[in-house]
Parts: sequence; structure tokens; C-alpha cells
Amino acid sequence: MSCQSSHHQEHAFTNFPPLDREGVTVVSRRNMLKASLAGIGGLTVPGLMKARAEASRSGKPLRQKSVILLWMTGGPSHIDTWDPKPERPLNNRGPFSVIDTAVPGIAICEHLPKQAAMMDRFTIIRSVDPKMSSHQPNQVMQTGDRKATPRTRTEGDMYPAIASVISKHRQGNSAGMPNYVAFFKHPTHVAWGGYLGKQYDPFDGNKAAVLPMYDLVGKPLNKLSGANMFQLPQGLTHQRMIDRKKLNQDLDRIRMGVDLAGSLDAFDAYQKQAFDMVLGKKAQHAFDISREPENYRQRYGKHLWSQQALLARRLVEVGVGFVTIDLSYHTASGTWDNHGIPGGVYGGISKGLKPLLPLFDHILTTLVSDLEERGLLDDVLVVAMGEFGRTPNMGTQNSTDGRNHWPVVMSMCMAGGGFRHGQVIGSSTKNGGEILERPVTPADIAATIYKHMGVPLQSTYEDHKGRPHYIVQENGQPISEMV
Repeated sequence: MSCQSSHHQEHAFTNFPPLDREGVTVVSRRNMLKASLAGIGGLTVPGLMKARAEASRSGKPLRQKSVILLWMTGGPSHIDTWDPKPERPLNNRGPFSVIDTAVPGIAICEHLPKQAAMMDRFTIIRSVDPKMSSHQPNQVMQTGDRKATPRTRTEGDMYPAIASVISKHRQGNSAGMPNYVAFFKHPTHVAWGGYLGKQYDPFDGNKAAVLPMYDLVGKPLNKLSGANMFQLPQGLTHQRMIDRKKLNQDLDRIRMGVDLAGSLDAFDAYQKQAFDMVLGKKAQHAFDISREPENYRQRYGKHLWSQQALLARRLVEVGVGFVTIDLSYHTASGTWDNHGIPGGVYGGISKGLKPLLPLFDHILTTLVSDLEERGLLDDVLVVAMGEFGRTPNMGTQNSTDGRNHWPVVMSMCMAGGGFRHGQVIGSSTKNGGEILERPVTPADIAATIYKHMGVPLQSTYEDHKGRPHYIVQENGQPISEMV
């Protein structure tokens, strides 16, 4: 199964293929019913509602916990961000200086001054092992599973996103809202539901919000996206939608004498929730950034990623469990892929990475500060990472200051979640080329997120052949220094 965009544009009623032949006595009537339901189903969310209902049967409701992932698409340089090597030669240390932080003994890149001032709220991990991770698609770090490598492994794109697993297990979230929202520039930049099913794929936040538009290299286009998720097609009024709902109820009465297997028993409830989401106001209000007070809109800023961060905060406030923000302008490998190849679009460390860092610094610290002020920071875990690190030495691929992919060691940071912060975990070698101590695996990161969200770490899911898979691989454990 592919994670290209065409794969994720099917309607929500693919579980009811109308041309499949079933049964021996009522085939045509049942298929008529299914075709009718598929025809009615212009909505794309009933599967999400069904997923939540299934999860809620498994135990008591949890506290409203959430995760916001700032996905640094392309793989940020660890040496030029959170793991500086100021004593090394220029070709290794890079062009940036370092600054001390609010936590004695911790220094980071000079272009992250706001984070430096708030370092007591953050944990930096300098010994993440991103082995097997790649991009397009970006799946190993977002699934916590090294088998999620579609380029080299059959069905490598079927291992579910951490966010999708949370969506399946999450309980007690707010009605009328999706569990997993992603603002993505391209479908290959995020992980999907995979074996769990399309109902656990991310809800495309960009289609539900009016946002500023940029070209592939980050130049503002000075126009807004025409978000139409909540706009009914021309000629389809709210009343017609209500009429279709009534028709659906009439068809259900037919179903009572047709559906011997009972597979559609819960359809009414899920379809009602889908109507509530599209016709109701809660989701529309959450995605409507114009409803945010002007002072907060100014505080976050006008940049696309800033407004997506503000929307992420609005979404977790109303019950969304996981929000991913794809920090990329480009639809290819990602804006943080700073090779610096002559004629390339991303630039190296000076021309490519440097302009990103102040913007990222502002987004990260504004989001964390806002959550803290609202009393939400203990319930919302903020994670910032990419898919791997960059080579210790600059000048790869004929560039002057670019760095190539380096799936050997990387850095990341976390904030919130009620965890212990104000620390650095692990270290890399003197030149930043390998892990020196305290390796942290993708499975450890997944286990930490699952612990925050209350998902049992021994949970499993089944693949297409009915074989069980643990959601946490490699004996992954929550990061003990934090929890």
C-alpha cells in the first residue's frame, strides 16, 4: 500500500465495496444498500469516529493528554543546533557560535537564544540513534519502528504512525474532532495508519484552515489558501445534507432485514458524528484562526508555520490527541535537508539552515510558553525532531558548507508532558559523528510518547495476515531521565 496522495483520497466508505458479491440470497439488495451508503458518503470522517468508539470500550477515559510534533523535515544538523562542537576545526564545528543557556553547563547554537533562555523547560537528547531512517517517506522516527522503510522493505509503509496508534487507543477525547491532525506539505512527509486502517490516517489540517501560502523555497505568495473542508459543494445546502441523513435512516430500515451479519449495526452513530463534525461548529471554530484574539495572533506571527503552531494549540485545547506540523516549504525531501549542493534549492548551513533557526526558535518557545500560561504544558508533550542528523564535516556533494544525511546520530528536544526537563541526555563523540553514551532509539521515543498518552506499552496490532506486532519494538522503554 502506498502513502502517496492518491491512496489517501478515497471516500470514507471503502469498507462497503458495492460490487463485492456476498451471501447467497440477498446479494443484490445488500449491494444496493452499500452502493447507496457509499453514494451518501461524501464525508471523510466516520472512520475516525468509529475508531474512537472502539477505543472507548477498552477502559476508563483518560485525562485529556496530547502531543504536538514539530517535524523538521529533511533532517536538521545536530552539530549546528543542539550539539555544538565549538572547540573543533571550522569544517567540523560549522559557521555558528554557541551561547550559554539558563541551565548551567548547557550550550546550544547562537541562533536559538529564546530556547536558551527557557532551557529549564526543555530536554535535549544528543544521542538519538536514527539508523535505517530516511525521508520521502519519513517513517522510522514517526513510527518508532526501524522496519518502516518503504524504499527497501515490502510493506514498509504499512507500519503505523505513533499518532495513528494513539488515535486507535485514545479515549475520552472531544466529540466532533479528529484524533490525529497533520499539517503536511506532502503526504510522504508524515506517517500514516498503515496496518491499522485508513480510519487512523491523519486529518489534513491544511484543508480545514485558511493559511498563508509560500512557494517551494519559502517565498511568500501574498495570498491565502482556500480551505474548503467545511464548505459544502455548490448546490448542497445544510438542509440537503439533513435530508440525506434522513434518507440514510430510511435505508437503515431496509438494512434491518438485509444485513444478517450485523456489520452495519453501528453505522447510524458514526454517520451522525460525521454529520456533527461537518455541520456542527466545534471543528470549524477550532480551525478558524480568525477567532483567536488578535494579541495571540500577533504573538505567534504571520508566518505559515507560526499560524499552524497556533492552530495546534487551539486543537489540543478542544481534544485533538496528536498534531504534526510539517516544517517544510518544499514537497520533496524537505527544507531542513541542507546539502548545500550548487544549484540546489535548500542551501547549506549558512544560506539554508541559518534563516530557519530564528523562526523555529520563535515557534518552539512561543508554543511552549503559551501552553504553560494556559496550564496545559503538563498535559501536552511538545516534540521537535527530524529524521536523522548531518555529517560531521561540511562540504559534501561539492558544496562549501552543506552536510549530507547522517543516520548515525541526531539530536532532538522535548518539552512539557509533565516530565522532568532542564537537562541534556546522552552525548556524541568529539566530532559529533557517533553516539558516545546513552543511546536513545526510535522505540524509546515511541515508548515515552505512549507513556505520556496512557497507551499500554505491550499493546499490539495485526498486519494483513493476522500476525501481531508490538507497538513498541527493540525492547524500547520510556526515557528514564525524563519520566
